[in-house]
Amino acid sequence: MSLLGVRIKAEFHLSNEQFGWVLGAFSLAYALFEVPTGVLGDRIGQRLVLIRIVIWWSLFTALTGLTTGLISLIVVRFLFGMGEAGAMPTVAGVVSRWFPHRETARSFSYIFTGQSLGSAIAPLIIVPLAVSFGWRVPFFVIGIMGIVWVLVCISWFKNHPAENKGVCEEEKNLIEKTRRFEEHSSPFPWKLVLRNRSLMALVLSFFCGQCTNYFYIAWMPVYLQNGKHFSENDMKLFSFYFFSVMVAGILLGGLFIDWLVKKKGLRFGRKSMGFLGLLSPAIAFLITASTTSNQVAGISLFVGGLIYYALIGVTTFSACVDIGGSRAGTVTGILNFFGQAGAFLLAMTFGKIADMAHDFNTSMYLLAAVVLTGSLFWFFVDASKPLILEKTSESKR
Repeated sequence: MSLLGVRIKAEFHLSNEQFGWVLGAFSLAYALFEVPTGVLGDRIGQRLVLIRIVIWWSLFTALTGLTTGLISLIVVRFLFGMGEAGAMPTVAGVVSRWFPHRETARSFSYIFTGQSLGSAIAPLIIVPLAVSFGWRVPFFVIGIMGIVWVLVCISWFKNHPAENKGVCEEEKNLIEKTRRFEEHSSPFPWKLVLRNRSLMALVLSFFCGQCTNYFYIAWMPVYLQNGKHFSENDMKLFSFYFFSVMVAGILLGGLFIDWLVKKKGLRFGRKSMGFLGLLSPAIAFLITASTTSNQVAGISLFVGGLIYYALIGVTTFSACVDIGGSRAGTVTGILNFFGQAGAFLLAMTFGKIADMAHDFNTSMYLLAAVVLTGSLFWFFVDASKPLILEKTSESKR
């Protein structure tokens, strides 16, 4: 959607504010259905939930290519967000079941590496297809790719290591003895969550921080073309190189964070990396809004984004697993609900403010202030203090 935003805006005669409504429809639905999907994954297992999410995702990716105007775009993107909601909470549940706790950060780095690799490859597929066949065709192609993923997931992925015949007994025992996941019988402790200062600080930080993520994945291509007057080809190359470097940055970030936690402890390791991960893009946004040089703006966005993606996603979702343990999916759902609310806020205001100010600088200054505020909440996060949950009688024995 972001890579084709300028073309879609032109065909449907959308203002920046109206395009923000389209982006916001997705974020709003994503936020509303985060917690229910995270809870569902914890209850029935992540396999079925992931399969349902990607089938829905693929269908509404394709249907986006059949839209005819603003209203149909908003409806389809809202339903798209409803179905995709819960992807990260479900993935967090997988990490709690499949990885030893000392490998939590690097496991998330593998996940976010895939995300960045997809974002790097996407411009090389989507923009040429749009140039040759129109903006609708890429949505059909990407939808088909999602169905291929579903077929692989059905045939290979299992909820627990013990269910996968490819996992040897030694590895299975190692994972089960050192992972965060434990069987539990008690209902989810909502009151305990609301009184947990670390989790609430993490939630507020993510609310602010997701504005950064949504800028890069949803608004940056439009900003580069309409705000900094990049050509479509320059935007395509910038996006490709940006997300390609992110792959290496995220992998190294995950390894470094696990090393730092081992050396300095869980509390300092998560707190320091979370703070730095949001401080860097806040500074980058300030520089970008202040400069008239496209080169300076590009370098600032590149460096700020590299540090952000290398650190913040891995650190934040690792902290969810640290705090949530067996209920990592539900805890991550709570986190992502507020995070997508932040994304919704950005989607609805970034373009509107740009239209009102007749440039994007004011929007960038406000974005920098929000993200800087988010970095400060990390001083109140202590990932070394997990939620205390009642175990089943079997686990107690």
